[in-house]
Amino acid sequence: MDTPTVPGADRKPVRTRFAPSPTGRMHLGSARSALYPFLLARSTGGTFILRIEDTDQKRFVPGAEQELIEGLRWLGIEYDEGPDVGGPYGPYRQSERREIYREYAWKLVELGHAFPCFCSPERLERVRQEQMANKQNPRYDGACRGLDPDEARRRAASGEKYVIRFKMPKEGSIATTDLLRGTIVTENSALDDSVLLKSDGLPTYHLAAMTDDHLMGITHVIRGSEWLPSQPLHAHIIRAFGWEEPLFVHLSVFLKPSGKGKMSKREAADALKDGHSIYVSDMKNLGYIPEGVLNWIVLMGWGVSEDDVMTLPEMIARFDINKLTPSPAAINFAKLDHFNGVHIRRLPVEELAARLKPYFVNAGLTVRDADLLKVTPLIRERLVTLDDCLPFGAWFFRETVTPKPEELVAKNLTAAQSAQIARQALEILSGLPEITPATAEPPMRALVERSGLSAGQVFGILRVAVTGQTVSPPLFESMEIVGKEKVLARLRQAIEMLEKMG
Repeated sequence: MDTPTVPGADRKPVRTRFAPSPTGRMHLGSARSALYPFLLARSTGGTFILRIEDTDQKRFVPGAEQELIEGLRWLGIEYDEGPDVGGPYGPYRQSERREIYREYAWKLVELGHAFPCFCSPERLERVRQEQMANKQNPRYDGACRGLDPDEARRRAASGEKYVIRFKMPKEGSIATTDLLRGTIVTENSALDDSVLLKSDGLPTYHLAAMTDDHLMGITHVIRGSEWLPSQPLHAHIIRAFGWEEPLFVHLSVFLKPSGKGKMSKREAADALKDGHSIYVSDMKNLGYIPEGVLNWIVLMGWGVSEDDVMTLPEMIARFDINKLTPSPAAINFAKLDHFNGVHIRRLPVEELAARLKPYFVNAGLTVRDADLLKVTPLIRERLVTLDDCLPFGAWFFRETVTPKPEELVAKNLTAAQSAQIARQALEILSGLPEITPATAEPPMRALVERSGLSAGQVFGILRVAVTGQTVSPPLFESMEIVGKEKVLARLRQAIEMLEKMG
């Protein structure tokens, strides 16, 4: 097979589009189908368009278009033309372009490449059942192909219900080209007389998408592999009009994490229980950041190292459409966690603090920005998702903490011995003018030496008393942020709890 390449030297501006149907939630497949054409457009100084393909009214889901738009904005995939920003080739919703498709459908009839079909759904179903009973491939039987064009026009004009079908050649073959797979030859006899214009006057995807791609000047069509079987029909339509063909790229399929088969709704629901999702709005709500999500998605189908850490500007600078691969990509949530954590740590402290603040506030905590700027560097290394800030950092902003009594007892010590260590720590810290790593750590380490215990035992008691948990950011830096008054109050509480244990 001859595999075409896109010249990299001239990098002339391209026009690409993301053309989703508002029939469900925005998932990672949709996000990738938007990201690649966006990167190609930006890397060539071209134009990226959002077009809403909403002609399938039966599958239309209210709110789906808004979710798509919000998902793109959250990810940072900004489009130059679209339903809410306008542009010179609008409208950008196909439901608002009905008359355009009707005109082009009848133009194909005039050119001899399409015909009106008046067959009732009942007749078509009867034929289909007969073909299946005879072990034939169900397809249109050509009943209206030979109708006199003038008669067909009269019947249509009189109000008789009809569809317009493409008049597929019965002989010969058609060669189409996909960037990732090369030239593919299809026998015309294997293709059907597909419906282009439905009886409700709305087009099918085949007519609408090809017409809009032509009228909007689309140079590169990057779409899901589910459209690969339709490419011969699409090429027939484009060539019947005599239009210039865009370059087609059909992306690799996503496989479920096991690598066996496509992700099902049930598996998607199971993933959500584990804190993961294939839906963009869920990822946002689960504490993922767009930088991490984009880095994860961009590598699933792009032939570069799976561990490449890239920002969106870096993706634009490096993107090469010739490096895309048709190989299936397994959804690996561990990779998502990895990239998300890496990008969280790459954020400036002020930016990360601003993104963390809503999580603390929504948990009912009062957060001073000055304190948050001190807390953020201490917990940053532990964060995989933004909402991880709560288990690691919420205690900073609470007036009180409630340790589990048994966790206050150090390893190999009794409650009474642990209480004695806590009292000595309280005495030392009470005598300090303020609690900072510089003032508190030396005398506390001296206490470790005098007691003959390990740092883990002594500091473990202190950690649970002050933070309410067994794992925390660096202890003395944390105590400085909490402040001397609260530290001493929490130590006194811990002593009381230990004494009650005996």
